[in-house]
Amino acid sequence: MSQTRSGQTDAYSLILEAIDVGVFKPGDRLVESDLAERFGVSRTPIREALQRLETQNLLARDGRSLIVASLSHNQMSELYVVRSELEGLAARLAAQHATAEEVQVLRGMVEDDRKLTNDPSALSRANRRFHKQIHLASHNRFLVRQLDLVHRSMALMATTSLAAEGRGAVAMEEHHAIVEAIAARDEDGAQHALRNHISVAFVTRLKLDADSTEGA
Repeated sequence: MSQTRSGQTDAYSLILEAIDVGVFKPGDRLVESDLAERFGVSRTPIREALQRLETQNLLARDGRSLIVASLSHNQMSELYVVRSELEGLAARLAAQHATAEEVQVLRGMVEDDRKLTNDPSALSRANRRFHKQIHLASHNRFLVRQLDLVHRSMALMATTSLAAEGRGAVAMEEHHAIVEAIAARDEDGAQHALRNHISVAFVTRLKLDADSTEGA
């Protein structure tokens, strides 16, 4: 890989990660010179990374400026429909193909993550790791690739459903049910448990958004 190509990839990954972890939130303006200084990268790969992110609809135009995109109500609904189907499929395939070691890792994640229920930000990061592990346990590279795109778009939501009061503890019980279904090789049960988990998260997010609108 050429040095230029490597710089483009690094700049893209750095900006994408910053969006994913919430350093840059929906509506935030991204300035080429500021990003170059922050990440210690020249402006050319930053410019090319921004163009790539705009093409992927992760950035949007606000006049002449680029801002982190946000999702409309309809877009969010569409995203959750796709996420539910793909995540459910990943759980079903994981019930078929996950190794004993992968199941052990998933169980360990659930136990570790129970300690984070009072820290929505940390729990959100742990939640992403948990779901990624299920994706990998599906042993289907094409599904993993599509789910990466879905989860990238999830970063365009300003808040996490795990911030709702009591949601963290309930989500961990849902995670436990998913893992135990995978461990039992219960394909239908695993798919149902994960789709139910996504459905509850969506309802929680809708309630959060409704409360936010009411208080505006």
